[in-house]
Amino acid sequence: MEPILFLAHTEPDRSLSKQAMEALSAAIALGGEITVGLVGAATNQIGNCGASRFLAVEGDAFTQPRYATDAAAVEALARASGAALIIAPHTSRWARAIPGAAMRLNGRVDTHATGIQVVNEVPAVTRWFYRQRMEAVLTRSQRPWFVLLESGCAPAWSGAPADPAFERIAVDVKPRTTVTGVRAPQSGEQTIRPDAKLLFVAGAGWTKKQADGATHADKAEELILGFLRASQASLGGSKSLVDLSGEGQSVLTCMTHLNQVGQTGSTPRHPKGLATCCHGEEPHVVGWRFINERRAINLDANCGWARGKADILYVADAFAVMDEVNRRLSG
Repeated sequence: MEPILFLAHTEPDRSLSKQAMEALSAAIALGGEITVGLVGAATNQIGNCGASRFLAVEGDAFTQPRYATDAAAVEALARASGAALIIAPHTSRWARAIPGAAMRLNGRVDTHATGIQVVNEVPAVTRWFYRQRMEAVLTRSQRPWFVLLESGCAPAWSGAPADPAFERIAVDVKPRTTVTGVRAPQSGEQTIRPDAKLLFVAGAGWTKKQADGATHADKAEELILGFLRASQASLGGSKSLVDLSGEGQSVLTCMTHLNQVGQTGSTPRHPKGLATCCHGEEPHVVGWRFINERRAINLDANCGWARGKADILYVADAFAVMDEVNRRLSG
């Protein structure tokens, strides 16, 4: 097996994210000699991972995401390690910087990989194409080869911390920009929780006319947010629901396009999923293919979820079901 470089950036508290630990686990499973390369801070969190070398690029310039400094740090670590295969978590920071570093090294990069394994003594990457409807297995002869792994594709590595002997790699870069802070638009309470055990998906049925002939968007939002607070689930939405605002219809204020799940949205990897007021057709199911246990609530016994797309289908009124669920959770 070719020498491997595991590449990660530390978080503001100098720790490594769960997604980084998953990528480390995938790198170790390949069985090659591993070098760890960290950007931001040298941490003892993975000192017992079995790597032969530990490299670090440190300094105030590398604690914040910035293309110029990140690309320079990745290039320096790749050259210092001499690794042919470089595995990193697919974070927004690495997705922005690593392609440029790969170009500088005359290498290649594959993003959004969902797995990596050795096939006939050659590393092969699994990736989805055509809006995640087709799965492909790729190999490359070009080196170095950067592979960015999606979250949830491997179990997170766990082990006792240790203090390895880090080699500090000096990177001479003078950024022309300065990070002075973070400004974000005002938003409500957090609804997207990638590490949640349950994904709760709301469909457009929540905003349609109910049995009394009226819409109850306010009541729907109250039930949904009440369930999210009590269960700490993550909120997803169908494309039809998140698009309603453009059609002048009543909408859920807690729902944005960031919550969208499906062929044009995210493909989450929660252990369990509960769909409510969704018809369960192909565009939605594409986003659910990695959910281990799928349940749905719908008044239509012939909806798409009933045709083999849900493990359990509850034919019931989602308003009544979630009201009772929230009552029991609060009790």
